[in-house]
Amino acid sequence: MNLRKSALAVIAGLVCTSIPVYAQSEQNKPDENDDIERISINASQVNLRDSFAGGQVSRGGRAGILGNLDMMDSPFNSTNYTAELIREQQAKSVADVLQNDPVVRVAKGFGNFQELYVMRGFPVYSDDMTYNGLYGILPRQYVAAELLERVEVFRGASAFLNGAAPGGSGLGGSVNIVPKRAGDEPLNRITLGYEAKGHIYGAADVSRRFGDEDNSTGIRANLVKRNGETSVDNQERDLSVASIGLDHKGEKFRVSLDLGFQDHQVDAPRPAVTPSSVILDAPDSDTNFAQDWTYTNERQLFGAVRGEYDFTDNITAWAAYGFRNGEEENRFANPTAQDNGDLTAYRFDNVRNEDVQSGEVGINIEFNTGSVGHTLISSASVFSLEAENAYAFSSFAGFDAGTLDNPATAEMPVADAFIGGDLNNPLVTEKTELSSFALADMLSFNDGKLLVTLGGRFQNIKTNTYNYNTGDELSGYDESQFTPVVGVVLKSSEQLSYYANYIEGLLPGEVAPTTSGGEAVENAGEVFDPYRAEQIEIGLKYDAGQYGGSLSVFNTSKQTSVINNNVFSTDGEQENQGLEVSVFGMPAENLRVIGGFTWIDAEMKKTQDGLLDGKTAIGVPELQANVNLEWDVNALPGLTLDARAAYTSEQYASADNSLEVDASNRFDLGARYIFLVGMTDITVRARIDNVFDNNYWASVGGYPGSNYLVLSEPRTMKLSASFSF
Repeated sequence: MNLRKSALAVIAGLVCTSIPVYAQSEQNKPDENDDIERISINASQVNLRDSFAGGQVSRGGRAGILGNLDMMDSPFNSTNYTAELIREQQAKSVADVLQNDPVVRVAKGFGNFQELYVMRGFPVYSDDMTYNGLYGILPRQYVAAELLERVEVFRGASAFLNGAAPGGSGLGGSVNIVPKRAGDEPLNRITLGYEAKGHIYGAADVSRRFGDEDNSTGIRANLVKRNGETSVDNQERDLSVASIGLDHKGEKFRVSLDLGFQDHQVDAPRPAVTPSSVILDAPDSDTNFAQDWTYTNERQLFGAVRGEYDFTDNITAWAAYGFRNGEEENRFANPTAQDNGDLTAYRFDNVRNEDVQSGEVGINIEFNTGSVGHTLISSASVFSLEAENAYAFSSFAGFDAGTLDNPATAEMPVADAFIGGDLNNPLVTEKTELSSFALADMLSFNDGKLLVTLGGRFQNIKTNTYNYNTGDELSGYDESQFTPVVGVVLKSSEQLSYYANYIEGLLPGEVAPTTSGGEAVENAGEVFDPYRAEQIEIGLKYDAGQYGGSLSVFNTSKQTSVINNNVFSTDGEQENQGLEVSVFGMPAENLRVIGGFTWIDAEMKKTQDGLLDGKTAIGVPELQANVNLEWDVNALPGLTLDARAAYTSEQYASADNSLEVDASNRFDLGARYIFLVGMTDITVRARIDNVFDNNYWASVGGYPGSNYLVLSEPRTMKLSASFSF
């Protein structure tokens, strides 16, 4: 591939080439042993980067074990959304925040209501997000926006930086959630809100900092309640959230501690629709295909602690630990749409209880060899999950659920056709253990004008499955893989830096099946190494102070499984290559902007018997574009108007590309007015999402190989008022 060869040449050229430029660095530390200036490029595991001009995005974010890097120092690309943007847009969840990102499209999980994010044409499951750098700690299907200080969107593979994602996603990117922190000033904020059709909302956000002189210790608490019918017909949501965050910033010691609880219940949640042999026109966007007797309930308790300590000016160690205890109970009836529009469905009940623990330790050591600065990073991580599951299906013959345009509620069938385990007392059916060790050197040349990151991570993936009814072990998987990284940053001025990287993604491998298409597989039972995805990316970043942006070209090649001549192998390939452009900041005194576009070519290669070679992967639009504008109205101080537009091109809904979903547009409008009454700051907000009430299929699939369709959200009006005192 010419793009891959060109990118490799660029990486090699950047490493070998350095021109006199201005050095940007987090801090300059003179070496006590010589006169060489040390350019420190390592970043704190606890402290956050400042906001960019306009306050909607930050100047940088977490790059896994490398810590919080400034955007101009990182050999990777990311966009990091702030609490200010989240609050002013009245976001309800992580998905609402990611509607701003031109690289991300929001979908749903397979057979459930998990939020799912498609990045660079690959899925990122919500349970593969990290919480302050740790996997598996956040609520598994939905994360309330009130928990968020920042949503950090890392673009591209990250197996070296974060380790393999335990849920088996993350090849195209990753999402890190930063919990809320106490600011410098005391905060007392009460927010009340209303959403169309009677959904009400209330939240309290309180914080303080303590310390005789330096306010080194902070505490922040949040309480949230949502209840009532949403803008989707007959769908009701009940959400309760509580969280508390503590942090301490000492001269040598920095630590944060977070604890959260989320209880999320949805009655008659609108499911996805699976097409038959044609794609039907999308019905009215407020249509609900759910049966009245369906629901999804989840309750999650979670927490994490992260600390770092400076042993000397040149040596810093860190440690982090997190946990989650989750309970889920669901009753689904996801419909299939026949070619004439008739809907059929069957009942599916399931319960899932999870116990997750996650942790890491690491150390940074700074030193010089001649004129070259080094930041040596060593880290070890562990992750464990134990899940209890049970399920029950009604007859797969199904029942009549009306039509796509006029769904109907059927009498609830008995779920006794296919049962696994006891819904009232589920057994352990799954155990996952991940462990890894990573080592990296971040080198600084020519006073920080050329930065090179070299490293690798040795990762072990171990999974075991157990019988739902007896608890006996069914299968086990225990394999390891090494994933390297090379990253380069070349700064040609204060405003412009070029970057390139080679990094890999990692997914659990497979065990060869017993049969395929009714024929025996010759190597049945063979255990394969974890799947690897190889990524090469080149790009540039621009920082004009008040506004900035990035341009990147990427190529990601992922292994896939095929069966040729009755032999199972992982010799198949999916290659996603594309171009990304992002802009952000405050180009004018009263104007803020976030926007960009992504072009992707997702090509299937080396498919079974070559039948699908050259076809485009399911659910990957070729073009997606976003723009979000905020305008402060000078004629009326305190008034701000905002508008957002998103375009998504056609998507294929079948592996042979015979089914295609039309392109779609979405427009959102908002306004807020800030004024003072006595000693109380009041912010009144109004927002309309999907202003023109466009009806369209918003996403196709999300789970690899699946083609279920998710209907667009209807026109939704949201009103809220915040009182700060």
